[in-house]
Amino acid sequence: MKKAVFCITQNMDQTEHIINQLKTAGFSNNDISVLLPDKSSTKDFAHEKHTKAPEGAAVGGATGIGVGAVLGWLAGIGSLAIPGVGPFIAAGPIMGALSGAAVGAATGGLTGALIGLGIPEYEAVRYEGKIKGGSALISVHTESSEARSKAKEIFEHAHAEDISSTGESGV
Repeated sequence: MKKAVFCITQNMDQTEHIINQLKTAGFSNNDISVLLPDKSSTKDFAHEKHTKAPEGAAVGGATGIGVGAVLGWLAGIGSLAIPGVGPFIAAGPIMGALSGAAVGAATGGLTGALIGLGIPEYEAVRYEGKIKGGSALISVHTESSEARSKAKEIFEHAHAEDISSTGESGV
């Protein structure tokens, strides 16, 4: 069964450092997810990336976030809006899951979408608050317990917060 390891990062430098470490450790860009608030309004992202998310959930094909090249390496980076919560930047397996949840769960918001990914409710509520506050959620999706341990080790060495692991329901 595929499981995910999650953590919260405090800023973009920490997020990019962790993604870089995961990449160096051999994790695939298809196995890494990132979710962060889209607080910018510029459209200066160097490469247009299209998501595999259902049409209507993505807010345009390009993300105007000005993020570094490290996040550009991730699969399916794009912008989406979760009704009642606001715009987010997402990449990796979480993008498709959140986009699908955003289309049908206007009342569930981000917490409902995270619960739908298999995150326990108490953690999903905490994650939503931190993401809305400007933090980023990173997850690594894998079937290997060794890979989960390696991801947790990378998260810990980078001083990430709220590190946890859970089974996945739909990613």
